[in-house]
Amino acid sequence: MSDFLNSLLFGIYPYIALVVLILGSIIRYDREPYTWRSGSSQLLRRKQLIWGSVLFHLGVLFIFAGHLVGLLTPIVIFDTLGISHSAKQTLAVVAGGIAGTMAIIGATLLVHRRLFDPRVRASSSTTDTLIIILLWIQLFLGLSTIPTSLAHLDGHEMVKFMSWAQGIFTFNPDAASYVADAALVFKLHLFLGLTIFLLFPFTRLVHMLSAPIRYIWRPGYQVVRQRNRSASVNHVPAE
Repeated sequence: MSDFLNSLLFGIYPYIALVVLILGSIIRYDREPYTWRSGSSQLLRRKQLIWGSVLFHLGVLFIFAGHLVGLLTPIVIFDTLGISHSAKQTLAVVAGGIAGTMAIIGATLLVHRRLFDPRVRASSSTTDTLIIILLWIQLFLGLSTIPTSLAHLDGHEMVKFMSWAQGIFTFNPDAASYVADAALVFKLHLFLGLTIFLLFPFTRLVHMLSAPIRYIWRPGYQVVRQRNRSASVNHVPAE
């Protein structure tokens, strides 16, 4: 890969993707609040949805947390804590492999359901189908990096991506150079991840930003009033 293309994809494109992610999400929430939802199809083929959704979401949450901590934690902190690059690489492979396997099994069930169930397919938008397929491909690419990672258990490859990610967030103009000689599968994984960030505001993924924290302290009962004001108030258990 030429230096220009490498700088474009991993030095400039990340900022384009992040700006679109942030501004696009804000604008959509402000201008189209009623589209800010996941668009559940729970009533259609419910059992497969539950298994697929649970495996997919648990796996993705672990992967996202692992990437966030692993890539953005300054290297000096790991060194101070006495965590070697080799140990960190091994942990990333094992934990990431387990979480990735869970997520891709769940994603496979969700893709199969969306593509091969006529009722679900009829109720799905093009972007719904596109994003779940892209997520499946991203998970597959992530798992495909494991053989390369196992061949570099000294942690040297991991340090490259940590330096790149931290370089992007600290506006280091040479950030792209850290991944210039990375294996192609890693570059494909990075590029598709950035592309998913770019598409994020235009898909159902925006519901990830609306964690229902308020449900933790929501009262156990909701008040239902009849049309007749003189009627008594009934207490119905909240669903």
